Amino acid sequence: MCADQRLDQQGVKNHSKMMVLKVSDAEWKQQLSEAEEEKKNQNQSVQRTQKGFQILSERDGSEDPDTTPFLEIADQRGNPLNIPHKEKKALMLAMGFHEKGRSLMKRKQYDNALCHLLQADQQFSKCGSALLGSVDNFAVLQLDIVWCYKALEALSCLDDGRSRLQKAEACFLQCYGQQQQRLLMIKGSTGREEVLFLRLYLLQSLLSYIEGNDAQARQQLSKVESLYGRLALDSDKMAQLMSLGFTEREARLGLRACQGDLQEAAVHISNQRQEREELRQRERQKRRRRMEAISTLVELGYSRRDAARALHHADGDVDAAYGILLDSSQTAQATNNNMEGAANPEQVEQLLYLGFERAMSEAALRLTGGDVQSATQLLLDNHGVLSPPSTSSSSPEEPSTSSNSTENDELVNEVLEDIARHEEDYLDLTLEEEGELIATMKTYLSRGSTHSA
Repeated sequence: MCADQRLDQQGVKNHSKMMVLKVSDAEWKQQLSEAEEEKKNQNQSVQRTQKGFQILSERDGSEDPDTTPFLEIADQRGNPLNIPHKEKKALMLAMGFHEKGRSLMKRKQYDNALCHLLQADQQFSKCGSALLGSVDNFAVLQLDIVWCYKALEALSCLDDGRSRLQKAEACFLQCYGQQQQRLLMIKGSTGREEVLFLRLYLLQSLLSYIEGNDAQARQQLSKVESLYGRLALDSDKMAQLMSLGFTEREARLGLRACQGDLQEAAVHISNQRQEREELRQRERQKRRRRMEAISTLVELGYSRRDAARALHHADGDVDAAYGILLDSSQTAQATNNNMEGAANPEQVEQLLYLGFERAMSEAALRLTGGDVQSATQLLLDNHGVLSPPSTSSSSPEEPSTSSNSTENDELVNEVLEDIARHEEDYLDLTLEEEGELIATMKTYLSRGSTHSA
């Protein structure tokens, strides 16, 4: 709380619960110093996370993924989603900040986690409503933000928390459909996602209680207890599945997907494993074909980097990639002869918004004398690639000579460590914290109209 502001200006309302701590001047100064240091560390963490995911968002998979990792946004079946470049970049940054925030939440570093989650929310705001309504990431983010508010006992964020829960509920409805029929059609079950609704209703109950609406809090808590009874797992069944070689996460998600049926859960987990293995095999085959195609183009005299980039823009078609490289040779030669003069930043931004890469956009603008329309047509005619055949004697591998290469690799590896390896990690809740909060809420509500501070 701030001493120079009224309580109502800081979100405190009638019937609000408050805890007041009295500290000495020395303790207050120490707390301020620690808060400043923590804020500094948070800012550095946010900056490193943003830079790491910005690097990843600029990569298009045209380089060897074994040495140059990149991120790809895909659907439930692993098929890449075709999203405009600007929106794709914002979505990657949003998901990246969200993953970092969730990683910090697991370590109970809620203050630091909240900083990253709010950054994710800013990036999501740059995405179209149609995209946000088709995936549950945005709704889950809102839940995570309010859960951090709860953990930090941030009463000043009460109104914002209520608004975010409303957004989450609306997004779940749009994404999953009425009675979750869309989710059932895609995944075949709804048991795993029910943990999200449990947390949603529990947070709604908590906010209602804090606002002094005990009746509504009890009604919402009743829904929570019903869900909790279905989702709390039998330890013996968990042990039996794990004795079959399944992980704790697999056992938990499998049992919830199959409403606690042991045999069905075992079959479900095995099928999930097979599907993931088939997806990995398809990815390996795709990578092998890609490397063979790149080698074919390199043998024709093109650099490995140019060959990989052209192949990426041709969706893996070797003949089409060769045509792109041939068509761009004359244009790229003119680019080399017109390197003087910087492109107008506003015009570059217009081309970036259309999905073209920065280097290609700047080159096209220089070639066309700053005419955005002509530059756009030039890039479209050349599939966004302006690169000549390799005429240098350098190695086809073309090792990076950038002074920032090592630092970039460190940033990328740092953020990749925070990305969950399992696609349903966000659903793998033990419900221990939720169980504790349910018990606390029941105790509070059993006191009737007597509210404690």
